Amino acid sequence: MSSRPEPQISPVMRRLSAYMADVLASDIPNEVAEKGKHHLLDTLGAMVSGAMLLPGKLAIGYVRGQGGTAEASVPGSDVVTSAVNAALAGGITAHADETDDSHPDSFSHPGCGVVPAAMAMAEREGRSGADLLRAVVFGYDLAARSTMAIGPARLYHEMHRSSHSFAALFGAAGAAAVLAGLGTDQCRWALSYTAQQAAGVACWARDENHVEKAFDFGGMGARNGVAAATMVQAGFTGVEDVFSGPRGFFEAFGGDANGLVRELGSCFEVMNTHIKKWSVGSPIQAPLDALELLMKEHGLGPGNVASIEVRICRQEAHVTDNRNMPDVCMQHCLAVLLIDGGLTFISSHDYARMNDPAVRALRARITLVSDPDLPRREGIVTVTTADGRALRRHVPHVRGTANNPMTRAEVDAKAADLMTPVLGAKRARDLIDAVWEIETVADVRGLRALLRG
Repeated sequence: MSSRPEPQISPVMRRLSAYMADVLASDIPNEVAEKGKHHLLDTLGAMVSGAMLLPGKLAIGYVRGQGGTAEASVPGSDVVTSAVNAALAGGITAHADETDDSHPDSFSHPGCGVVPAAMAMAEREGRSGADLLRAVVFGYDLAARSTMAIGPARLYHEMHRSSHSFAALFGAAGAAAVLAGLGTDQCRWALSYTAQQAAGVACWARDENHVEKAFDFGGMGARNGVAAATMVQAGFTGVEDVFSGPRGFFEAFGGDANGLVRELGSCFEVMNTHIKKWSVGSPIQAPLDALELLMKEHGLGPGNVASIEVRICRQEAHVTDNRNMPDVCMQHCLAVLLIDGGLTFISSHDYARMNDPAVRALRARITLVSDPDLPRREGIVTVTTADGRALRRHVPHVRGTANNPMTRAEVDAKAADLMTPVLGAKRARDLIDAVWEIETVADVRGLRALLRG
């Protein structure tokens, strides 16, 4: 009787699966751990605040009706359900808004997939805060590398697939597999089940209500990633190497599998991920920064502004031009900032303000120009004052990007603004403090009382 032949496993898969299986036993550099906390806290803030918005309410109502074994909580709610359901709802609440983080080189929002999956699995397994942080950092690595290995521009523009969905899926699965305690062989099988679920069509841009988009960017990937990890944990076996050989992942989608492991362990992609200073769409970030700087420098207010011209890149202008959602409408956000002297989560999501005569009058004086020469995430604002001056400000590196990162204090303040309306000031403060000291949390389930909405 012949013995079963050894499976053919590529160097890429051997390297990646061995690295995954060792994540919880490995240290991460101090600066990476700090940045990981920034993104963990920022995404929890997005999840808690997103529980108040339409996509979040729908997701919470859906999983509440599904029931399920009480394994993990849904932040911002009183629901405790299965880890798979909690990841689904948490991923949708994390991108219910436009306040979650983004990774430009992979054309993705890693946090809204990785963090909900990691939180759900950490609760399910009774993992420590230190384990959670290591899993989150690895999730960002795999999320970003998954689409960069394929080529995000080709994936999105040529194949019309959603790079956001692919990154969220692989990042969530990576974090979930780590927290499930999978061994090297099991990590390979979990990656195969992950690849089998790779989906997402780029028509999400047509979703006017942001519901399907929240599912596409966060909920679907978080749910499917946890499902892949827990199925293998339950005994499922799979293909030994989905990334090589005939009819494999990269034969289906193209790209270079080596991108999955290139600089793995030395280049941490969480360091290259942006946090939004403002709880609004990405293309609005730089113009808000520019207008805020001009307001501070020149004492501008609605009474001494005759008109405003905003220039952003051609690819992004249509996304924010006079939209009917306050947090993705360029003209509305700038008008509210100028009138209020600041922009909070509440003020940027107040639909009633869109019909405020003062806001509408100022909004009519703001023009958005599609500029073919401006790169993504940059913005130029030119204010013409009532006395005829032209005041111009160009923001090449918006606050919160890797080249102009937010401080711990700034991330703290943003998280408080997002969480306080749902959790109250004391619980929000206690939760924020707990995240900053996440390595001291013995069991992530101890955070449930703070996360309850």
